[in-house]
Amino acid sequence: MTPAALTATIDLDAIAHNVDVLRTASGADVLAVVKADAYGHGALPVARAALAAGAAELGVAHITEALTLRRGGIDAHLTAWLHTPGADFDAAISHDIDIALSSLRQLDAVIAAAKRRSRTATVTVKVDTGLNRSGVAPDEWSDFAESLAKARADGAVTVRAIMCHLARGDEPEHPLNSEQAARLDEAAADLRRLGAGPEVIHIANSPAALTRPDLARDLVRPGIAMYGRTPVPERGDFGLIPAMALTAQVALVKKLAAGQGVSYGHTFVAPADTTIAVLPAGYADGVPRLLSGRFHVAIDGRLFPGVGRICMDQLVIDLGPDGAGVTEGDTAELFGTGRSGGPTAKDWADTIGTIDYEIVSGIGARAVRRYVGGEP
Repeated sequence: MTPAALTATIDLDAIAHNVDVLRTASGADVLAVVKADAYGHGALPVARAALAAGAAELGVAHITEALTLRRGGIDAHLTAWLHTPGADFDAAISHDIDIALSSLRQLDAVIAAAKRRSRTATVTVKVDTGLNRSGVAPDEWSDFAESLAKARADGAVTVRAIMCHLARGDEPEHPLNSEQAARLDEAAADLRRLGAGPEVIHIANSPAALTRPDLARDLVRPGIAMYGRTPVPERGDFGLIPAMALTAQVALVKKLAAGQGVSYGHTFVAPADTTIAVLPAGYADGVPRLLSGRFHVAIDGRLFPGVGRICMDQLVIDLGPDGAGVTEGDTAELFGTGRSGGPTAKDWADTIGTIDYEIVSGIGARAVRRYVGGEP
C-alpha cells in the first residue's frame, strides 16, 4: 500500500484515556462532544471509542452531524444544539435526536414537526445564562417555559435536559461561572414548578470538567480535553494525552546555493550553501500561513526549521549543508504529543496567537486519517 503524502494519526487509546480523566476529575458522566468531525479527528471512530471508554452520550452542533452518526450505526443518546431556520427537525425526531432549543421560535417549529411525524420530540432546553450567544434569552424565558410546559403536557415533547455554556470556563475561579450555574439551576427549578422538569442538567465544558467539579451536575460536556489538549494551560496538562499527530512524507530533497531565495517573495534567502526539503502540506491542509519561517518539524528525533512562505500545498524546511541524511520518503512530524521534544499543536497556536482547538480542527481532508489503538 502506498503511504499517504500527509497523515493525521489518531490514537483512540488516548481518547479513551482522556474520557477517563474527565470522568474522574468531574465525578460525573461524560457527554462527549464530537462536533466538527470530532475536532478534525473523525466523528465516527472517536464516537465509538468514547462510548466504549464509558462516555454516556454524545453531542454535536448540527442535526446533519447527528444524522451522519446515526447512519454510521451510533445508537447512543445524541444531542444537537445549533439550528438555523428550516433545520430538519422532522429528520431529527425520526432518528431519535435530542434537539436543544434556543428560542420560542425553535420550540414552535419542533412542535409542528412532532405533529407531522406523529411522534414525541425529545428536547433539551439551552438557556442563555451569560454567554450571550445561543440559548433562550432572559426576556423570552417566561413565555418559553410556559409554552414548553404546555407542549410537554400535550405530549408533543419530552424534556430530557437543560444546559448552558460557560463564557469564562477557562478562568476557573471567575465568579461568572458560579453565577451562570445558579441561573441554570433557577431555570431548571422554573421548569419543575411548571411540570416540565428536565431529567438531567449539564453545564461544564472541558475546563470546568477538569477544575470545577462543583459545576458538574449530572453530566459534563467536554470537547477539546477529550482530544488531549489542555483547556487551562497554566494548570498543566491534567494527564491528558494528545490524540492527533500530523506527519508528512518528504517529497523532494535538493541543494540550495548561498544567496538563493525560497518560496513566494523570497522571504528566506540562504546565507550559505544548504539543502532543503519539500513537504506536501500547506495552508489548504490546515498549516497556517502565519507560521511561515516560525516553525520546526521533527525527522528522526531532530528538529529542522521551516523556511520561506508556506504555500497552499507545500512547505519547505532547511536540512543544513549536508542534508542531515534525510531522504525523499522519510517521515516528518509536523506536530505530535511533544513527549520526545517534537513540535505540538500548541506550539503552532502559541506562535500565531490562537488556540490549539483551531489548529487540530482545521486539519484538512487531504490528511488521511489513520487510527491506532481502540478496542479490537
